[in-house]
Amino acid sequence: MTNKALEICYDFPFFLPEELEEIFQAHEKVNFQKGDFILQEGKIADEYYIMEKGLARSFVNDFSGNEVTTHFFVENEIIIEVSSLFQRIQTQENIVCITDCECLRFRFDQFQELFHKIPNLREWGRAWMSQELFAHKQRSVEMFTLSATSRYLKLLEQKPQVVQFAPLKQIASYLGITDTSLSRIRKEIVSHTTKI
Repeated sequence: MTNKALEICYDFPFFLPEELEEIFQAHEKVNFQKGDFILQEGKIADEYYIMEKGLARSFVNDFSGNEVTTHFFVENEIIIEVSSLFQRIQTQENIVCITDCECLRFRFDQFQELFHKIPNLREWGRAWMSQELFAHKQRSVEMFTLSATSRYLKLLEQKPQVVQFAPLKQIASYLGITDTSLSRIRKEIVSHTTKI
């Protein structure tokens, strides 16, 4: 079984072909429609997904009941709520589809079985987790060190499909700014581009 999304997500130099084959076989195709919840607050995650096509986001409700976007998931990325999945606790986050999504599901019990059976899967997991920790740390720092315009441009560069498909309000909450500020930033960028 070959699959571009799986090959990208499990790109790790020490996997043997037969190990990858077994890992790939453990994933099953699942389709979600726009607006479907992949995970809801209060539930315990029992799987993680790999996005083949589509766009999803995770969000929490703040103390005033407003939705705050915490992450956008694009093609060839792993959709996961790490704390809930591995600590077996109820999640505070929601993960919802912004567009129709085609995913590959890896159930927790199958993951656990292969995790103990294939040492390279454990090594891959450690490498993936440290990379994710670095990315989250970097994003936290950039919320204070980069201007809102720079954060928006970085999102546009790294995940253009977010700007294409996600509502303004969701993008603004992810960037930590108001809808009005984001509208102004977008107008300034368009204005600057047309002048060049």
